[in-house]
Amino acid sequence: MMNQTDQAADREPIEEADFADIVEQQPDALAQLEAEKLDLKDRLLRSLADMENLRRRTERDTADARVYAVTNFARDMLNVADNLRRALESVPKGEPESAALKALIEGVELTERDLQKTLERHGVKRLSPEGGRFDPNMHQAMFEVPNEEVPAGTVLQVIQTGYAIGERVLRPAMVGVAKGGPKPAPASGEQAGAERS
Repeated sequence: MMNQTDQAADREPIEEADFADIVEQQPDALAQLEAEKLDLKDRLLRSLADMENLRRRTERDTADARVYAVTNFARDMLNVADNLRRALESVPKGEPESAALKALIEGVELTERDLQKTLERHGVKRLSPEGGRFDPNMHQAMFEVPNEEVPAGTVLQVIQTGYAIGERVLRPAMVGVAKGGPKPAPASGEQAGAERS
């Protein structure tokens, strides 16, 4: 019985010329190995691309989670902000008669300012569209106001303040929009297209 050392000694090393003869005698084996190599390389490149896409998607999802994590809470807090504003607007204009009423009004004003600062610190911005152009992505038109003095589509009145967090709208601003009036000036690209026609 021969052990492994004896078997290895019995085998002769394959010379480069012998390898070439083997390759010539078995061309299908070489083609098969080449095809397998290309397949493995393709799979490796696809796996690397998938991992890179997963990394990018995870980074984007993490960034979105940081920015938009407080969305539901912020949306609930908008009612509190609205109620504080309504309380201040319900106070009759002019100087309050009693010191207690004056102190109460100041307290509500301070609370409203503190709430607005807290919302801003967490990425919630107030939408202030009055006098600006109507944007259906940020505003909700509640009615039209005939007004010849301003361009059509100008926001004339804000019924309810809107808010956005990051690039997303938490609540659109409910607005009254100008109807009629002069047409708004076209954007530079639109104007060039009109001159060509």
